[in-house]
Amino acid sequence: MTKTVMEASHAISEAVKMIKPGVVAAYPITPQTHIVERISDFVADGDLKAEYIRVESEFGAISACLGASATGVRVYTSTSAQGLALMFEILFIVSGMRLPVCMTVVNRAMSAPISIWNDHQDSISCRDTGWIQMYAETAQECYDLTLMQYKISENKNVLLPSMVCLDGFTLSHVYEPFDIPPQKQVDEFLPEYRPHSAILDPDQPMTLGSIGFPSHYMEIRYSQIEAMENSIDIIEKVFNEFSDNFPVQIEGSRPERYYHTEGYRIDDAETVFVAMGSVCGTIKVAVDKLRGEGEKVGLLKLITYRPFPREAIKNALKDVKKVAVLEKAVSPGANGPVFDEISSLLYGEKSEAEIRNFIIGLGGRDVRLDHIERIYEMTKEGKGKKQEWMF
Repeated sequence: MTKTVMEASHAISEAVKMIKPGVVAAYPITPQTHIVERISDFVADGDLKAEYIRVESEFGAISACLGASATGVRVYTSTSAQGLALMFEILFIVSGMRLPVCMTVVNRAMSAPISIWNDHQDSISCRDTGWIQMYAETAQECYDLTLMQYKISENKNVLLPSMVCLDGFTLSHVYEPFDIPPQKQVDEFLPEYRPHSAILDPDQPMTLGSIGFPSHYMEIRYSQIEAMENSIDIIEKVFNEFSDNFPVQIEGSRPERYYHTEGYRIDDAETVFVAMGSVCGTIKVAVDKLRGEGEKVGLLKLITYRPFPREAIKNALKDVKKVAVLEKAVSPGANGPVFDEISSLLYGEKSEAEIRNFIIGLGGRDVRLDHIERIYEMTKEGKGKKQEWMF
């Protein structure tokens, strides 16, 4: 292991270099730019033997990845916010064609008004496109999840695209220590890509992405749903394999063992925060402070968001009295997306836990320690509305 310090964006670039994709297609957009700039340097310097396609737009980037993946090549792309929105049409097609395209989403607020700062509205809006989604808290998790997403997506029982999401600026441009394993160890964990199914092969011609008549469309879509359900166990197996082969070198840089969720001081907690991404670091500090004051409080961090890890969440929250779901996304006319899914899950389990929704950090608004402490007090005392905005 090589210990180093660099921004999380470059941690992802290092991971991509070691993964050795055959094609990289990307269009720069703040705050994603540092990732693809560094990868472009790797290609230009001969450190990464890949075809780097300088496309005209994000629509072109994801389309190029679709075509390259259909030929049986490992591919990579990255984007943010409006760039992800421009990809939206093709996201469904990539997933429907069962192509293991892997992407990094550097989370940024959606316009209008124009904002280059962080929230989760871009990737959350893509939750129904059939892409696996995982969220990172630290630079180490950015690196690790990037390695793991390929092993998950390329599994023959999954064959679905995936996105690793990290908070723009708050994480992407922040320098943190992390470990880079030897190339040989990465190669053993993630061998050279061998496509399992339909590829563009002149010797075995076939039609890809053809029309699905009403007599077949539902069955095809159902097979996609089955693959997403299959991925729950595959993700867990990959997490276990990674945790066994790449032990923690820097304390606090990642979970001791990767899982769909990470529980922080929740064993005897009566009140639990639920959140995703880099804000979990702030919440952990708040939990430690509140624990020092005698409060029984903890954090459940979601790493996997799609597929939604129902069993992991249910088991973690089964004895909890109060739940505060903190999210950097909104669904106008409804509750927060994560809140609705957890509410539905707990209702189905006839849980008596009181669950509340807190909208935080939209457009890059700072989420401070005093915000978390105020959320705890409101949740514990049952004050305020079911959904509160923390301005």
